[in-house]
Amino acid sequence: MTVGRLGAEESAPAKVNLYLHVTGRREDGYHLLDSLAVFGPAADRVAAAPGEALSLALEGPLAAGLAAEPDNLVLRAARALAEATGRAPKAALVLEKRLPIASGIGGGSADAAAALRALDRLWGTGLGVAGLAGIAGRLGADVPVCLAARPARMQGVGEVLRPAPSLPEYGLLLANPGVALATPAVFRARQGGFTPPAALPEAWPDAAAMARDLAALRNDLEPPAIALCPAIAEVLAAIRALPGCLLARMSGSGATCFGLFPDSAAARRAAALLPGGWWREGGAPHPALAG
Repeated sequence: MTVGRLGAEESAPAKVNLYLHVTGRREDGYHLLDSLAVFGPAADRVAAAPGEALSLALEGPLAAGLAAEPDNLVLRAARALAEATGRAPKAALVLEKRLPIASGIGGGSADAAAALRALDRLWGTGLGVAGLAGIAGRLGADVPVCLAARPARMQGVGEVLRPAPSLPEYGLLLANPGVALATPAVFRARQGGFTPPAALPEAWPDAAAMARDLAALRNDLEPPAIALCPAIAEVLAAIRALPGCLLARMSGSGATCFGLFPDSAAARRAAALLPGGWWREGGAPHPALAG
């Protein structure tokens, strides 16, 4: 990815749901959630440079999966920011796609959030994360948490954000079997009632304690996702068998799964042991991008 001297570039890290409880359902059909979101070692990148019109170029190893999209969420984010600030939507955008598509780690939402941050700098609108939050919320439920890309407790339909517990050092492994899974289909396949919100401590002293508490929680979308995509169960079994794995669980609506490890080095070593053909990334959680 090449960005000119006057351009701006932003990382769009994967959002990982360490647990996800479906706590209820609104009258409009949207489900209410309770989740702890962190940001993983893998990321897309969005670059913005001056342009005569609004354009988007796709790059990266997984760009082909977006080629058929008539209106990428990055473009919608750009138009929304332009409309909110009363300016013409003119920018040359580049999306380097490295996260799998429709995979439960908020790739599209992270891309939209990165586009908002990059264009805020390029256009000099000066909104910052706080000023961009309202625009982000209109683009999708996961876009606000991806805006700052810092650990957060997500509730409501995803728009209610609270600080996460203080997190210890830990490593994350992400793995996907290469199967796209549509979120609406997973929710439709879900059966049973609702799960109460989790009780979380103010802090965890180490990764092992964090994993023990999280093991008592669940991802309510994991069983229906496995029913639709049995390969998820294979990925989870493979992660659980890796040396040093403290917890294995599916993220979001799948099919990406994660493994929690004592540190980033253990997560990187574990990634190299997974079967070939799967997308995988292991390492440290992504640092927060904004205040």
